[in-house]
Amino acid sequence: MSGSEWTSVSVPYLTPRAPGTPDAWTEEARAAGARGTQRVVHAGEVPAPAAVAALLGLGDGDTVVVRRRIIELDGHPTELTDTYYPAAIASGTPLAATGKIRGGAVTLLAALGHTGVRVVETVTAKIPAEEERAHLCLEPGEPVLQLARTTYDAHDRPVQADLMVMPADRHQLRYEIRIG
Repeated sequence: MSGSEWTSVSVPYLTPRAPGTPDAWTEEARAAGARGTQRVVHAGEVPAPAAVAALLGLGDGDTVVVRRRIIELDGHPTELTDTYYPAAIASGTPLAATGKIRGGAVTLLAALGHTGVRVVETVTAKIPAEEERAHLCLEPGEPVLQLARTTYDAHDRPVQADLMVMPADRHQLRYEIRIG
């Protein structure tokens, strides 16, 4: 990290945590000498937006569980993350509530029998919607990065879809890929 730029990697957010360890964001921020927090501003069942239905292999409007969060670094909003789960997996679990999930949602998903083994991520740049701009405290015209991530289980079923929006000038995404 240099100045106000944050370099993020995906793997820690895809791996279930050991009992008693903090969620990946809290741990990553702490390792960088910062304080990472998140506020769940909404959780519950909603009709799947078209983009989310496509990511999860559902029909438009099928019921999904969403956790809408504002991710903060040292008390400042740094990312908006909407995480969606098929209702068959998440309804009636802590994923459908606004409470903090010990070890993070990926750890809970694994405990429910849904461990991710493959992830597809797509990154785009865009001008944020007005609500996104307001939540991230951006000036008009400031671009954001949008990362769409789908996590699949060992049966190649999508178990989670994330839509993340982050200020483009404050983030760098780093990927390490091993072949063979």
